[in-house]
Amino acid sequence: MINSIEPVIPAKKHLSTLQQKRQLRLQMRQARRKLSKRQHQNAAIRLKRQLNQHPAFKFSKRIALYLPNDGEVETLLVIKQAWQEGKKIYLPVLDPIRKGFLWFVEYKADSKMKKNRFGIAEPDPKFNHRIQAKFLNVVGLPLVAFDAHGNRLGMGGGFYDRTFEFCRKNDGVKPKLFGLAHQCQETEHLPTESWDIQLSAIIAN
Repeated sequence: MINSIEPVIPAKKHLSTLQQKRQLRLQMRQARRKLSKRQHQNAAIRLKRQLNQHPAFKFSKRIALYLPNDGEVETLLVIKQAWQEGKKIYLPVLDPIRKGFLWFVEYKADSKMKKNRFGIAEPDPKFNHRIQAKFLNVVGLPLVAFDAHGNRLGMGGGFYDRTFEFCRKNDGVKPKLFGLAHQCQETEHLPTESWDIQLSAIIAN
């Protein structure tokens, strides 16, 4: 299911925003961990089908995705399909220079990989081509939770918010940002902050 983005409604703050986000992260991470292997496989198949039909992905040549961790939606089927179509796939890599930012490094079937400090595999930038985020056509972002207004809750590091802050300020050509999620990760309303990036759409399965 592809959720169109509605206007953002400011959050009503009863608990602090930080407390709300902590509670939601715990709840949603538990929910996606409980999904069965079959549910994960079906979600991956549906994601591939939906992205193949979406113009933003269909006509893009430079696509950023992620390797799933902690129950996130599987992207490998999408990645393999993109390779077959001659598209270039980039994965997020922790910026070794600017703390809290991401690099995007090309990922191929034979790319040399290394694990970052979170234990997540990344293409080694010493051996793989790096691209500036502004030159990506489409970005598929992982998330912990989302709502109908297009708000995204990440893991709390703020890496994507910092890296794509230019999308909020730049009216020119910029990548389209899509949140990729399981349907069980939807919540009625997410607390927001001024620095949160807005997504073009949520693709939930």
